Amino acid sequence: MTWSQPVDPLHNLVLSALIAVIPIVFIFWVLIIKKVKGYKASLMGLAVALLIAVLIYRMPVKLALLSTVHGALYGIFPICWIVITVIFLFNITLKSGQFEIIKHSMAAITPDRRLQALLIAFSFGAFLEGTAGFGAPVAITAALLAGLGFDAFYAAGICLIANTAPVAFGSIGIPITVASQVSGIPELVLSQMIGRTLPLLSLALPFYLVILIAGFRRTMEVLPAILVSGISFAVLQWSCSNYLGPGLPDIIAGIGSIVCLTAFLKYWKPRRVWRFQGEEGPAAEKMTYSTAQVLRAWSPFLLLTVIIIAWGLPPVRRLLDAASFKFAVPGIDQVIRDYKNNLLPHVFNFNFLSAAGTAALVSALLALPLAGLTFKEGMKLFADTLRQLKYPILTIAAILAFAYIVNDSGITITIANALAGTGFLYPFFAPVLGWLGVFITGSDTSSNALFGKLQYATAGSIGVSPVVTVAANSSGGVVGKMISPQSIAVATAAVGLIGKEARLFRFTVKHSLFMLFFIALLTFAQAYYLKWTVPSMPEKAVTTAPSLLPSKERSASAVGE
Repeated sequence: MTWSQPVDPLHNLVLSALIAVIPIVFIFWVLIIKKVKGYKASLMGLAVALLIAVLIYRMPVKLALLSTVHGALYGIFPICWIVITVIFLFNITLKSGQFEIIKHSMAAITPDRRLQALLIAFSFGAFLEGTAGFGAPVAITAALLAGLGFDAFYAAGICLIANTAPVAFGSIGIPITVASQVSGIPELVLSQMIGRTLPLLSLALPFYLVILIAGFRRTMEVLPAILVSGISFAVLQWSCSNYLGPGLPDIIAGIGSIVCLTAFLKYWKPRRVWRFQGEEGPAAEKMTYSTAQVLRAWSPFLLLTVIIIAWGLPPVRRLLDAASFKFAVPGIDQVIRDYKNNLLPHVFNFNFLSAAGTAALVSALLALPLAGLTFKEGMKLFADTLRQLKYPILTIAAILAFAYIVNDSGITITIANALAGTGFLYPFFAPVLGWLGVFITGSDTSSNALFGKLQYATAGSIGVSPVVTVAANSSGGVVGKMISPQSIAVATAAVGLIGKEARLFRFTVKHSLFMLFFIALLTFAQAYYLKWTVPSMPEKAVTTAPSLLPSKERSASAVGE
């Protein structure tokens, strides 16, 4: 026996969409207005979503509960697994005292907090996004900045904001690969289109970050360094995305901007070193360490970088994936029919060896002797890390359960169809759909899988190039990452601000909306006025592209099945 998702449960798409957005608006309300802690907000939002799924969408209670469990499992593995192992790695450097050397080695490049933020939050974070993704970049960079002496709140906030421009090309380009698979548009074409949008954001982001940290006047003091960081990153991101494809832009742009800025700082220094108000001067920075000591201190992160890159190599991944096992979630796999009458798979993939979290764990275990810790001390530290992260784990499990229930019930498709009905204005709303998908799921990959085909079909129905709208789903999604409850939970866990999720959400949401508005305007212009920026699709791709969405009549008949 199967159950079909209703696209329009109230037989009025506008009214159905207003009901569908209630769980999302509720989470915004409890975080922004009521200032509820993250794990409580996630659980409350999940409860509201369950009620609407069962009462309005008539989703069977059994299916709703199984969807919730499936989402929670995915939240625990692989998402929480990444957070746990990365924070464990960071705690090793703290426990061993090696982080003090890391702090001084960073100060040797520049003691200026503005420039440290560019090197770590922006450039190093982009590199990590390109190799690992799934929360690791924010966790590592926020922890590094907080350890260096940054205010914990600003460390988390600026790392969330910095982790925007690289997201579409994260994890060796997986979001674009998925968008290509569901839409039928070649990977390189999507990479080129996104690579003609996000570099504009990358160019402005270093300037934006420094203003948030130090204000406009202090930002202008380091404008040459900001330009070196932003221009080098944007040029490399544009070049790689347009000529090499989606796999390498973050890695090459991240490394390239670090090299360019570090080299520039050897010949140029700001007139005054800027530090946080009340922060002690850099007296300790005169301490000197040998190259061997610095390499030993950085070894956990160097190991992490090397192992994650190795983990991502196709032959290695295939070998590690051979040890994984998948199982269909009983009672819900192939039971729900989506709006296109396709049965939805519900399979849990326990790829315990190939997961990025396992790469981080291997790095941490190898780092223990290098940091001077015994295996027994390491296991105690791992247990302490689990206790430290109990609330973030609950938050992430709850928000992924929320994501699964709103997807499986049809709530997200109702919202998507309502936006698709905006006609001529749709290109403006195409990035909003991607933004919404990432807010719900915490993943640009998941958002592209969810809405990629709908973006393609809607563009065809209004005479706009589908390349623009499918790419906009990913480009808009990247600025939703900073407000995703999953990402916020990771950031607060990394800097020891567990329970302050609402404050961090209020800080990032205005920046997210501002950047979304910019991308929406740019997408609208690309659709109608800047068509020369849109790459053309090969004829073969056009002929094999997915068909348009069902008509309203077809959707209505599917609801009644």
